[in-house]
Amino acid sequence: MRALTHPRTPSGPRRRARRAARGLSLAASGVLAALVVAGCSSGEDEATIGTGEVTRGDVQQVVDAAGQVQPRASAVLTAPAAGTVATLAVTDGQEVQAGQVLMTLESPSAVQALERARSADAEAARSGSGAGAAVTPKQLAAQQRAAQRDAEARFAQAEAQARAIPDPTAQAAALAAVQSSRTQYELLASQTQALVDQVNAGLGSLDTAVASLGSAQRVQTRAAVAAAQATVDALTVTAPISGRVSLGSSGGGGGSALPAGAEQLLAGSGVSLPGGAGGEAAAAAGAPVLAQGAAVSQGATLVTVIDASTLSLTADVDETDVLQVQPGVEADVMVDAVEGATYHGTVTSVDPTARSGGGGGVTYTVRLSYDGGTGADGAPAATPLPGMSATVSLVVRSVSGVVEVPASAIVRAGSPNGSKDSDSVWVVRDGQAERREVRVGVRGDADVEVAQGLREGETVVTDGAADVSAGQQVP
Repeated sequence: MRALTHPRTPSGPRRRARRAARGLSLAASGVLAALVVAGCSSGEDEATIGTGEVTRGDVQQVVDAAGQVQPRASAVLTAPAAGTVATLAVTDGQEVQAGQVLMTLESPSAVQALERARSADAEAARSGSGAGAAVTPKQLAAQQRAAQRDAEARFAQAEAQARAIPDPTAQAAALAAVQSSRTQYELLASQTQALVDQVNAGLGSLDTAVASLGSAQRVQTRAAVAAAQATVDALTVTAPISGRVSLGSSGGGGGSALPAGAEQLLAGSGVSLPGGAGGEAAAAAGAPVLAQGAAVSQGATLVTVIDASTLSLTADVDETDVLQVQPGVEADVMVDAVEGATYHGTVTSVDPTARSGGGGGVTYTVRLSYDGGTGADGAPAATPLPGMSATVSLVVRSVSGVVEVPASAIVRAGSPNGSKDSDSVWVVRDGQAERREVRVGVRGDADVEVAQGLREGETVVTDGAADVSAGQQVP
């Protein structure tokens, strides 16, 4: 007596088998005893009328949704720069601990970038300490405007790239680093502008203004040195969490370089870009795993670390159903890869952010605990793997020992042959059909709770109710 609240349900042999199993269970338990099924007519066009006795039983209202098995945590590590795998300390599928070195990369481009950043910083230091007499007030003002434009472009580009990072933790770290550098630069730039204005008014020192501009410029050059050094340091790849490793493809993977400053800021935060953030295409199925000496491009996935010590479940619930789903709601789960097993879960939270679904509708992610399962033989079911697909049946309402009738006995309000304002049933009294309005409680797709209007033991039309008329003879 469990049901979907809406007609959109998972289809296919598994769903049909589940419904059949439910029906057999109900029949075996004697929740509803069929009294009469008879042909009411002498002609082929006549409807077949079936009747049944009003009984008491349990009714459940269920929302079905597509789901997935989730690991406790996962981390995707990508190459901070183009290069080759110098050493590989792990094998595919190996268990590792947080902080363990997984591999080292060799990247001449990263080393050269660090050398260039150091040279640029040294040049900025020399320029900032130079005598102001070599620069006219007009030239200083032009340099200040050019430096401001260049800084704004760089910061805006780095911030835009940081916002495009899908991993919330990595995105927050990158944005914080960009904002810190921007705030420091803006403070020095404002100070420089004030000094330039004083020089133009004949009230300030040209040397002081030049020194201030040099300090502002060095905010960028020092940050570039630190970021380039962080990139070189990141060539030693370590596990951010404990778990099992899955090595990336040795095909090199595509990857697009981040704008100046963005990747270094992220690398300096200690958080790696998630897979695909650099534009990497998915590795072809069956491609060989990463090996020592393999070439990698910037942003290419090197390794994924998955902690499956604790599993959980997610379900994508349609907007028309999600308001019925609350923390604590229990669920039965069918994992597609484990035939015949039934798993269990409990809703822990409902994400407030909508996701676009097919046909213009939206869904919401419901998160559940994983509470184990039972196989078809009654033994504990095999533990599923992270990423396996599932069908999650959420029991949103459940009542026990209530007056119930088959769902087919209810004639919905406003439907053909139905009452205008309320649901109704056809009660059989002295062999004749008599319409009676009822108040329905929990609706299942097999059985429905009747909260008011019927008594246990009465007989109602269960099949062909939409074709019955008042006073009709019912065998």
